[in-house]
Amino acid sequence: MRGKSPKGARINSDVQRVISHIIEFEIKDPRVNSLVSVVKCDVTNDLKECKCYISVLGDEEAGKSTIDGLNSAKGFVRKRLAESLNMRYTPEITFVLDRSIEYGVMMSKKIDDIMKGESDGE
Repeated sequence: MRGKSPKGARINSDVQRVISHIIEFEIKDPRVNSLVSVVKCDVTNDLKECKCYISVLGDEEAGKSTIDGLNSAKGFVRKRLAESLNMRYTPEITFVLDRSIEYGVMMSKKIDDIMKGESDGE
């Protein structure tokens, strides 16, 4: 995956920025939740494939329907990406639901609950 070199990191961030803009302003699919963020994009060294990690605020059903909507708009996103970025190849995009933000919030809440329990016991 790209990101080890400054050029690779720039490509990943450019792809992430453009895909975020496309999802936010250009996709009109009602399945795509309005509270979507592109957490990270990993473009392979040969620029042929890209994994986009998507975070969705909401329940499991909202995440699943958002990924379904993005997968159906994959061709449109790839076309708009090609128009926006001057790259040798336009990568094939794979959308992956990222639950790391939810996991972090849940762990933070558990830590707060434990700390609150310890302070009550003193």
